[in-house]
Amino acid sequence: MKKYLFLFFAFFLWNNLKAQTIKPDVFIVGNGNAAVAAAIQAAQSNVKTILLLQAGGFDIQPIAEDLHSGVQATFVKKLKAFQKQSDSIAELKFDKLTANEVLTQWTDSIKNLTVIKNVLWIKADRSGKGWVFKLSDGKTIRPKVFVNVADQKLNAALKIDAAAATSWNKFDYQNSIYKTSLATGKNINGSTNTIYSLYQLLMPTQENLVYVNDASSMLLGQAAGAVAAYAGFFNLKTSEANLKKIQGELIAFNTNLMPFTDVGVKDSNWKAIQMVGLTGVLKADEVNGKLLFNAEKLVSTADIRQPIKDHYYKAQIWFDDHKSEVITIGDALDMIRYVGNKDLATMRKEVEKKWKSTYAFSSDFKVERQISKRELAVLLQDYMPPFNITIDKTGKILR
Repeated sequence: MKKYLFLFFAFFLWNNLKAQTIKPDVFIVGNGNAAVAAAIQAAQSNVKTILLLQAGGFDIQPIAEDLHSGVQATFVKKLKAFQKQSDSIAELKFDKLTANEVLTQWTDSIKNLTVIKNVLWIKADRSGKGWVFKLSDGKTIRPKVFVNVADQKLNAALKIDAAAATSWNKFDYQNSIYKTSLATGKNINGSTNTIYSLYQLLMPTQENLVYVNDASSMLLGQAAGAVAAYAGFFNLKTSEANLKKIQGELIAFNTNLMPFTDVGVKDSNWKAIQMVGLTGVLKADEVNGKLLFNAEKLVSTADIRQPIKDHYYKAQIWFDDHKSEVITIGDALDMIRYVGNKDLATMRKEVEKKWKSTYAFSSDFKVERQISKRELAVLLQDYMPPFNITIDKTGKILR
């Protein structure tokens, strides 16, 4: 009888311990801007996510005059709606109690996201290629990927050297790192020409860790959530992060990767302009701390000759034969035909059909007319996207 009681007790204890262990894909500690944005994006990217609030609610700092997009733009919209403030009014009324209420309602409604409140982590350590966190309520969290939002106590417990963590970069076409951008648009000293690279979020000596050194930024937090979700979803190391797929995921959630202030997400060609703009094939102009794409500006041969040749070997021959100083719609189609080995007549019929219905252009389709940056961006993205060209960690094109 004692033997059976012992076995029963052991079985009960084992099941109880098992029930107290949770194995999410992504785990985040923090109640601020970056932490909540990381959790929302990770859950939206279809991975099991736990956000640990060591207090009873969110502690959100006022949203600065950033170039809002993605999670941050949605939060601003929800905050305005909650306050019955017109979305068209630029100035945002902000208070922490309202922000907490809005985020509580939002996070409660998100599938795959669990928010644990008023619970402390009491021990943190490595566990194989993952992590283990003991909580004050007796639970154990064993995530695949951990997002650390500049938590100095966790840095000490996990022996994370954050001294090498870098900050936002000023956007600069002379530094090709911008092509690896996952977050953009943080307002620094009145300028939103800022970017943050995928590779700034990773630590070479720490697998399955995404490090966010700016706890105040939802823009950066969302990027971190996407990186963590990619590793968790595909059961990969964070060092195996696929830049293009993560950028594509963020674009799918209406996140700017280029800080164009004059082409917003409501623009029907926003996605094409973002993705082609990210390659530098069509460059923007910096004016008073803002980056303007100037979508209606007409394209000259000099504007695109070298960038297109850099991306496509065959383009060198086409540009050697193209003597005109301007690029017409017909020229653009002929270039795409030549570089992409396409049938010109078929492509021209397709483009003419799509011109207003799919592309939503207000202009008329006339092959002899000089093409605009908007029109060329859309045609390139549709027929020979430079975004698909492989680049290295510095943004340089790989052949």
